Amino acid sequence: MSIGVHNIGQGCVTCLDHDEHYILTFPNGYGRQVDALSILTVPWIELGGECSISCSKTGYNASIVFHTKPFYGGKKHRVTAEIFSPNDKKPFCSIEGEWNGVMYAKYSTGENAVFIDTKKMPTIKKKVRKLEDQDDFESRCLWKDVTYNLK
Repeated sequence: MSIGVHNIGQGCVTCLDHDEHYILTFPNGYGRQVDALSILTVPWIELGGECSISCSKTGYNASIVFHTKPFYGGKKHRVTAEIFSPNDKKPFCSIEGEWNGVMYAKYSTGENAVFIDTKKMPTIKKKVRKLEDQDDFESRCLWKDVTYNLK
């Protein structure tokens, strides 16, 4: 038993300090509970599908795959990625691990390293403009009534 959300469209992230603009696509989201009796397993959320990140200024891009857990065996929350230099067909870095845990990088030089450990990252409070300063189709403004009623 599961429910899935197919994310359509793309996001834009601008790094002002570097004058870089990234376009990214999103993975699908799933709410899962595998057994038919609904009492033998704990439900979980997972991501699945392919995504991309690209920067038109630098030409760097990444291909990311969020792997869903197989019905039997396997691990939850797996992710693999390849990062490419401009105009290169072979990645200079491959990443694998868990998107909500530790990810490891393997570089084309042969070096292996921890890419990121999300469990050790500090929590940073979001910076969001006030609702009255947002455009009509910005997420929090658009969904404010739904959020209010869910609460």
